[in-house]
Amino acid sequence: MAKGNKRLSIAHLAQELGLSASTISRALNNAPDVSEATKAQVWVLAEKLHYQPNGLAAALRRGRSNVLGVIVPHITGAFFPAVVHGMEEEASKEGFNVMICQTSEEVAREKKQVEVLLKGQVDGILVAMSKTTHDFAHFERVRSQNIPLVFFDRMPDLANACAVVSDDYRGAYQAVEHLIKQGCRRIAHMAGHQTVSTTHNRYRAYRDALAAHGLPYEEELVIHLPNPSTEAGAQAMTTLLQQSVWPDAVFTAYDFPAVGALEVLDARGIRVPEDIALVGYSNEPFTTMLKPRLTSVDQRAKQMGEAAIQLFLQLLKRSGHEAGQRITLKPQLLIRESSLQKSVFAERNEQHPQR
Repeated sequence: MAKGNKRLSIAHLAQELGLSASTISRALNNAPDVSEATKAQVWVLAEKLHYQPNGLAAALRRGRSNVLGVIVPHITGAFFPAVVHGMEEEASKEGFNVMICQTSEEVAREKKQVEVLLKGQVDGILVAMSKTTHDFAHFERVRSQNIPLVFFDRMPDLANACAVVSDDYRGAYQAVEHLIKQGCRRIAHMAGHQTVSTTHNRYRAYRDALAAHGLPYEEELVIHLPNPSTEAGAQAMTTLLQQSVWPDAVFTAYDFPAVGALEVLDARGIRVPEDIALVGYSNEPFTTMLKPRLTSVDQRAKQMGEAAIQLFLQLLKRSGHEAGQRITLKPQLLIRESSLQKSVFAERNEQHPQR
């Protein structure tokens, strides 16, 4: 019998019953060449000793583990949890389980997690990269083993990469254009990390929308945030209000900085949207609980997770990765009070003058 914390094996059951290990294995797998009496004897002892089959060994025998590895940068906010929820629901329909790993935006952890998943014989790996990932050798290793690899949300600069992404450029362009149509002319941008494809595309769209509508790009109106937090947004808004002429709108690359900006504006008695309009990105659940409710861009997170699983299944049927398949989801601008009808408030209240 196994002692201490040592895992109970088929060999232990065989020793207890005086049978061969192969007979025990066939009995546990309900093989037809093992008598019902022997099967019952084996199962009674297995339950008594709390025997747990070696899942990895079974996976090796089957040639499939029915486990997918999912790597995300973080699970803060609602976006990545919603993506994973969509993945789990869709994967479950196909008999797959999902193993979730979090990198905390650290490439070293990401590389280690890829190694662990490969050793665990997962059937596929789905990844939203860390913002510190610049070398893709660990992903090339996955593909070299003919294991389906699907990127989601964040698209790497990697040849023939398969991915499911949201059209962040389109979503951001619509957000900035909406502010312009509301009468805003001096629009600030709280930008995200520029090595991340999603926030870089939002920044490009901000610049292009200004240019398309004849508005100048002003460097002092762009603040690159160290992280997409409420605190970072508050600090950025404070910096913008120190300028001699305030912006009349702020577009943030995420929703959390918009909350920090709103807190600063509210504390100073600056009205939203009458004095400064606000638009965020991601459509976090709290956006409809703010006063005023925050205009934001919905990324269709759950659908992204579902589409990533569907792409994985396509790759699995074709025994590995295919040349650069990409699914692009269309985001939706949800217009709420924080930016609505700016033109109605064209006249400035003398109690809230610009400096």
